[in-house]
Amino acid sequence: MSASTTQGLPFLKGHGTQNDFVIVPDPDGTLDLGPAAVAALCDRRAGIGGDGLLRVVRSAAEPAAAAQADRAEWFMDYRNSDGSIAEMCGNGVRVFARYLVRAGLAEPGPFAVATRAGVRQVLVAEDGPDGTPGEVTVEMGRAVLPGPDTVEVTVGERRWPALNVNMGNPHAVAFVDDLDHAGTLYTAPLTAPAGTYPEGVNVEFVVERGPRHVAMRVHERGSGETRSCGTGACAVAVAAARRDGLDPAVTGETATYTVDLPGGRLLIAEHPDGRVEMTGPAEIVAEGVIAPGLLPR
Repeated sequence: MSASTTQGLPFLKGHGTQNDFVIVPDPDGTLDLGPAAVAALCDRRAGIGGDGLLRVVRSAAEPAAAAQADRAEWFMDYRNSDGSIAEMCGNGVRVFARYLVRAGLAEPGPFAVATRAGVRQVLVAEDGPDGTPGEVTVEMGRAVLPGPDTVEVTVGERRWPALNVNMGNPHAVAFVDDLDHAGTLYTAPLTAPAGTYPEGVNVEFVVERGPRHVAMRVHERGSGETRSCGTGACAVAVAAARRDGLDPAVTGETATYTVDLPGGRLLIAEHPDGRVEMTGPAEIVAEGVIAPGLLPR
């Protein structure tokens, strides 16, 4: 960490459909936030609290993003609440984009954000007349349905078939009769076949709400159950479309699904060219300075 951390580290707190994040501005890439520091900041009792951490750094200043610097000025260095690195976070990208506009580092409208899953295009709508933050649309890339086509998810004595969907990070999507059947989701549901997800997996449980309208709960690897998961909502929409016999690449028509999560609602659209777009709210709720003693030395 830089010497400035001994004087307190600036931070912000934001959320997208109640998937919440600690935001740490580090434009020049001078901070070295290891897993212990991230876990301390995300601790809900002894820290600031969050499902994850967003480090805001210029792509050119971050080795992991240098190759993307010609396409996106800013890199979202996303960490799960346990300090582990994740490739992508859909709600996190929306909050990240909201921060860039709030900080004057980007203008409302379209711009690009670099992530470990590649460059993501975002569109930040203008705020409403009453100051209500405009919604943020993120191009989430293309869904990949890697083999095996079907995996199995187990919680307690219940088992369900699930679709293996990758949205830059891995997901197992199971359609269930009742969301309560997912249990507490304090621990990760079991998945099979063994070895399908060597780096862990996000597991979504989904029920019907109406035509092209579903509700879900999710266990995010490295974080446990969260109030929302953007990539998970995209995976769920793609899985629901395939279950409903819809494939935009075949029909030539966009498939749009409303996805309800415990923390709010997202609109997911899969286009004929494979692009998946997610639209939803993103808010910054607080800012301050981290006490020097909070971070491990």
